[in-house]
Amino acid sequence: MNYQHLQHTWADFSQRISAFIHRLGLENLALDCDHAALRVNDNQTAQLLVDEFSQHGKIISNNIINGRPILIIKLAEPLVIGAMKIQCVELPFPSEKAYPVEGWEHIELVFPSQAQTCYELVAELIEKVPRLADVIAGNTIASNAIAGSDENNDIKVKQSSPKGDKERLANPTIAFKANGICVKVHPHDIQKIVESEQIG
Repeated sequence: MNYQHLQHTWADFSQRISAFIHRLGLENLALDCDHAALRVNDNQTAQLLVDEFSQHGKIISNNIINGRPILIIKLAEPLVIGAMKIQCVELPFPSEKAYPVEGWEHIELVFPSQAQTCYELVAELIEKVPRLADVIAGNTIASNAIAGSDENNDIKVKQSSPKGDKERLANPTIAFKANGICVKVHPHDIQKIVESEQIG
């Protein structure tokens, strides 16, 4: 896998992500997408992508999160999904987990909020999109209804508070996963998180 492959697969990924955002009922919130994220399974591929993406943007963060380097690259030309212009790419080096598919894996949407915890963020998100309550609670029937499918491809939900070693800004995250792709929602733009790392 290389930069050219990622360029080639972006259109399909963006269509699938757009459909998933619609199914979740998030499209009416007109949220910004601050970054798209990759998954790779070996260090050689990760380093190749770092070198290639560096020719198309600037590394603005190289941080250790959960024991592995995760780079944020600000692109010279943003990626586009519908009306969203995505300025950054998250490129994590591999962990012990092997991913079944390498390449584009998720995007992250900025839901403006002062939430400090996942609990607070969930409450605010459900207030805006009430039908997500059942999905977040793990109601499979509702998940399938939203997914527009009778199959057992229910939407999996994970809540987390990932934090780099130097971050000073709480950024609780809700991840919605289905069919090999993921949409995450968090309160703060990744570039603001990177800025918070610079504060002593």
